[in-house]
Amino acid sequence: MNPPLRLEFSRRRRIGRSSDFARLKEEGRREISGSLIMNWLPAKELRLGVVTSRKVGSAVVRSRARRLLREVFRQHQHEVTEPVSMVLVARQSITRSGLESVRRDYLRALARARLRKDPPTEPPPQS
Repeated sequence: MNPPLRLEFSRRRRIGRSSDFARLKEEGRREISGSLIMNWLPAKELRLGVVTSRKVGSAVVRSRARRLLREVFRQHQHEVTEPVSMVLVARQSITRSGLESVRRDYLRALARARLRKDPPTEPPPQS
């Protein structure tokens, strides 16, 4: 039996410098899926940045959007096939989305970008 996956995501693995955000926007690949835009570039370790512009809504709404994006990334970080620097940009439609909707959009973007591992297959039930 495999040990359980750790789902923590520390602050040191977050992208924080504006130059890193700008580089990812200019040089990175892009995938748009529903309530988010995903920009990424290959990197030494898996890192995440989140962008929510004022177009998304008030400070409370933007904070909720950031929490949703970080949570979906945290829960599915082990499904990313290779280390990348990734920026998730919230689109205005995220204000009407719940966690499951954002999760679907994120996983769809990962799959389109060919960054998602194949979902684990369950062994057939034994009679």
